[in-house]
Amino acid sequence: MNPEGENIVDKKNHSISFFDTQFQHQVGSAEYALNPFEQAILPYLHGEVLDLGCGLGNLAVAAAEKGCKVTALDASQTAVADLARRAREQHLPIEARQADLRRYATDKRYDCVTCIGLLMFFNREDALAGLAALGEMVRPGGIVVVNVLIEGTTFMGMFDPDAHYLFSETEVRHPFQGWNEEYAQVDVFPAPNGTVKRFFTLVAKRPLN
Repeated sequence: MNPEGENIVDKKNHSISFFDTQFQHQVGSAEYALNPFEQAILPYLHGEVLDLGCGLGNLAVAAAEKGCKVTALDASQTAVADLARRAREQHLPIEARQADLRRYATDKRYDCVTCIGLLMFFNREDALAGLAALGEMVRPGGIVVVNVLIEGTTFMGMFDPDAHYLFSETEVRHPFQGWNEEYAQVDVFPAPNGTVKRFFTLVAKRPLN
């Protein structure tokens, strides 16, 4: 796995380019609203939060505003630079860094780890390894939040042809067997040309022992 802080980002990855362009547009028009998944999981966040695939950092900002200390990582230079600017201007406890999150690892443990809309942009091996690693980053009694596109999704325009994976609900739940499910929800959204996006969001609490 990549050591914490390693800043190796694949500039040629289609998904990174797709979202970097989208983020540039959103920054230009100051589009900073929380998406439905972020709205749903925000009440569960507390303490020290690691936000993997933070995007523009709307969740990081909202969490910091409610008293959390946030480390926010993303592959998009545009997103990270804009989040760092917002954090400075608003005097929020957010550390924003650019990082390649494939096989990301850290020795630090957090009260909450969020991973929203990230893992499906990796190949199968990296996606499953990344999912399994999330639990190791959480303190006992802490929270993991996972949101991914799942089987049945037919909109593929944002994916790199050589690096994406659609999970099953069972696969998402598997690493957190024995944890308490605080929230689990499937959402289906229409997409261009009659396609759909199927998301699964899971909030799981690690046992104290």
